[in-house]
Amino acid sequence: MFEHWILWLGGAVALILAIATYDVLQSKNSILHNFPVLGHLRFILIEIGPEIRQYLVASNREEQPFNRLEREWIYHSADRKNNYFGFGTDDQLYGIGYPIIKHSVFSHPNAAKTGNTGKAQVQVPSAKVIGKSHGRRKPYQPTSIINISAMSFGALGRNATRALNLGAAKASCFHNTGEGGVGKHHRNGADLCWQIGTGYFGANKEDGSFDIERLRSTVESTPEIKLIEIKLSQGAKPGKGGVLPAAKVTAEISEARGVPEGKDCISPSTHSAFSDVDSLIEFIENIAEASGLPVGIKSAIGQRDFWIELAEKMKATGKGPDFITIDGGEGGTGAAPLTFADHVSLPYKLGFTRVYRIFNDLDLVDDITWIGAGKLGFPDRAIVAIALGADMINVAREAMLSIGCIQAQKCHTGFCPTGVATHSSWLEKGLDPEINAGRFAAYINAFLGELMGVTHASGYSHPGEFTPYDIEVGAGPNTFKPLREIFGYDKKQYAPGQTPKYKAESEHSKRKRALAEAKA
Repeated sequence: MFEHWILWLGGAVALILAIATYDVLQSKNSILHNFPVLGHLRFILIEIGPEIRQYLVASNREEQPFNRLEREWIYHSADRKNNYFGFGTDDQLYGIGYPIIKHSVFSHPNAAKTGNTGKAQVQVPSAKVIGKSHGRRKPYQPTSIINISAMSFGALGRNATRALNLGAAKASCFHNTGEGGVGKHHRNGADLCWQIGTGYFGANKEDGSFDIERLRSTVESTPEIKLIEIKLSQGAKPGKGGVLPAAKVTAEISEARGVPEGKDCISPSTHSAFSDVDSLIEFIENIAEASGLPVGIKSAIGQRDFWIELAEKMKATGKGPDFITIDGGEGGTGAAPLTFADHVSLPYKLGFTRVYRIFNDLDLVDDITWIGAGKLGFPDRAIVAIALGADMINVAREAMLSIGCIQAQKCHTGFCPTGVATHSSWLEKGLDPEINAGRFAAYINAFLGELMGVTHASGYSHPGEFTPYDIEVGAGPNTFKPLREIFGYDKKQYAPGQTPKYKAESEHSKRKRALAEAKA
């Protein structure tokens, strides 16, 4: 036995000496040269730094992009556990930008039915029928106002994609495919929003250009497709394309995207099928005519000129997108250069309100379904977005968290430890699609349940009734102001039973506004 220990010890010493010799002789890294062997500890600590901060160092609300309490709420909701929190809030109620939802003394009559919904499924359909105002042949009214945002098969692994689609079917929400085409893992029962990006995957010719006949064929062979979304840009990296390396272009991805297996898959920075507002509108109308489906656009927000021109030409022609998805700069499922992730495109509330006001001033918002995206996967943030004019909410990273993501921030490396954003067969085995489909559905159910609980507490029957007067945000020391005062507009408010038209303001809201103005 003693001889074995000697052998092990001798081997360890030999290994350390070999590493030390290599470190001293190499000249690429000064730390390793000056501190052989010990210098490796620094790189190990850097590598596991996010995990150390997550579990040992950071406070409940300190981490980004999602803090510990936010993650716990999603995890507990997905596991159908108690997602309540005790002993009061530890948030900064007087902080700049902190939102307060103003409840009603007399809650809605249905409030007694709302609470911790538990196993009961909650249904909150969209208030608008998408495509109806433009006369599309196949208009679509989503059965849920909370849906899955664009994440492609390629960015996510097969098990994650399958889990989300199965979960979307259970939760009766739609699944946005992302720009990677429609693959077999998207076909598990959920309605689909087929996103078409600059690579036109699934509607592309061999040279990568757009093929209207192939689009028609894909729609006809995939009845799950209910909407088509043209991606102009995304919050993580607006104005920048991407490359899926050849090693990741498997047979399944090749089939979904319509590209050669084992070769780099390029998503250009710009569209080749259109180059200005006129040709974009023509592109939208051609797709709508060929497919019969509602067609929309998705974009992060930067310069306003495009949006002004689009609104003016839609007003003049009656043509254009049936829905507009606004992605905030907070969005982050796509791997991106640091400058793009941190500094390019406006955050959600600023971006959305700037675009919405343009269309509101031209009395166009009734004809468009507005979808918000960018860290909106929590009831309070959804309510703020809806109060500003959003009709529906898309969730991405929150959906990933619900199926096991631990915010390891390894999405761009291919080594996601939970098997969500990877194509490693070993890592993917840890993600059971059937089990995690149930977890995603439970998260959506808890989300909708809490959303409706606050809706009823505020005296409303549908979240679409929230107005910019119903939310106040911190605007300085001991100062709160309504969203209406900060952003300067009244949204068109949904009135149940009047789809797709809106009345300007409910009687309940009028009373609340009159009281607020009288106090002011």
